[in-house]
Amino acid sequence: MLNFTDVTEFILLGLTSRQEWQVLFFIIFLMVYVVTVVGNIGMIMLIKVSPQLNSPMYFFLSHLSYVDVWFSSNVTPKMLENLLSETKTISYAGCLVQCFFFIALVHVEVFILAVMAFDRYMAIGKPLLYSSKMSRAVCMRLISFPYIYGFLTSLAATLWTYGLSFCGNIEINHFYCADPPLIKMACAGTFVKEYTMIILAGINFTYSLTVVTISYLFILIAILRMHSAEGRRKAFSTCGSHLTAVIIFYGTLIFMYLRRPTEESVEQGKMVAVFYTTVIPMLNPMIYSLRNKDVKEAMKKVISRTCLTK
Repeated sequence: MLNFTDVTEFILLGLTSRQEWQVLFFIIFLMVYVVTVVGNIGMIMLIKVSPQLNSPMYFFLSHLSYVDVWFSSNVTPKMLENLLSETKTISYAGCLVQCFFFIALVHVEVFILAVMAFDRYMAIGKPLLYSSKMSRAVCMRLISFPYIYGFLTSLAATLWTYGLSFCGNIEINHFYCADPPLIKMACAGTFVKEYTMIILAGINFTYSLTVVTISYLFILIAILRMHSAEGRRKAFSTCGSHLTAVIIFYGTLIFMYLRRPTEESVEQGKMVAVFYTTVIPMLNPMIYSLRNKDVKEAMKKVISRTCLTK
């Protein structure tokens, strides 16, 4: 029988125990990770070097890409290592660090998406006041809140994770240190952790989603008041990318965290977690580049400039 002070490492069971699948998964997720890092860093650099993307919308988008790089890097490298390793372990300290950054970055991302929705409302609903109301100083304050709040929330949540006791079982039914499987395998300290996880997730997701929903209600009203069909089309186009990212990210997180940890929910959550830890960070730059005329034009100009230089 072990308590939490005796636990020095955990065994991550991963996505599958079948050896023949592990090499295939390694190749797939390595490719996904490379595309994620290249795509998001490319988006950040494109926004930085393109004068036409010098607006609050793309300032927030660059931070979304920055968070996506770290979000994927917090989980994927360890998952790739374990897919090819005989001993699929993670240290106790490493597990807590992974939990801390995962929870922090999730909260940062949901609130950045909320800030981006508010920015779209200001741009479409109050275009004459947009430049003054969304100044550089205001944007800096708006983007600071997700980082400060996200990391403080994660610190509290990780301390509650530290209070869990593990009696002998050190096998985590997941490919990274996630709260639901940790709660499921713990033998003491689960009550506080379980309910604080659900309450925190419920409050923060609801609050940020409320900001998004209200912003889009006002955006819809503003679009319906437009007399120009071209203006309405452009407004829908600029909102479409963000709305797609919101629906995908919130949908998967709500499915994962707003349920009590059971054997079935942990197993299902593992499959969903693959999507939001690896696929969504890869999709975000694609969603914003393929559906955004300004980004596509900026990309063409950068490529043309590069070719002319050569």
